[in-house]
This record gives sequence, structure tokens and C-alpha cells, in this order.
Amino acid sequence: MGRLGRVTVNEKGLRFERIGTDRHYNIVLHIGSTYVPVSDDTLEALKAQTLLPAERFLDVLVDKIGYSSYLKEQIRGELAVNGDPHTQITVLQGTIRDL
Repeated sequence: MGRLGRVTVNEKGLRFERIGTDRHYNIVLHIGSTYVPVSDDTLEALKAQTLLPAERFLDVLVDKIGYSSYLKEQIRGELAVNGDPHTQITVLQGTIRDL
């Protein structure tokens, strides 16, 4: 059984990946070289907010996925070092709609 998505080890930035179906966690959010599992409920909550302006959506994303201050800092830090945060969030919004 193959993976549903591909991730290169040295990828940077924030990105979502579907790792399966009918699992406890079907989606992960990659934060640089680490990842955080994302529940279906959290994914649906994020999908419902994808039409927000990028800055507001970032706040929602950090609130829903950043369950610790360390993780919140990692999410924001990864955005800061990998190009335009506004563009990155806009791309994430589109990705979330398609998951």
C-alpha cells in the first residue's frame, strides 16, 4: 500500500499532507522538518475558515493546531523564514479546501 502524498525530507515551510484515510489522523501539518497530526474535526474547522483574510486565518490556524506555546512559535517562525507569510497562508488555505 503506497502513500497518498510525497514529502521531500528537506522541504521547508508549512504544508499539509494526507497520509491516509480511515485512520485516527489522516492529515499532518509539516512545520519544516517536523509534523503535527491534524484531526478530521480540526481540518473541518479550518476548512470553514478558509475564506478569511490571510492574517486572520493564520490566527485561526495557530489557535487550532498550536496546542502549546512552543508549537505556536514554531508555526509562526517557519512562516517568517520561508518567504512571504501572506502568500504561504493563501496557499495553505487553498490546500485545506482541497483536502
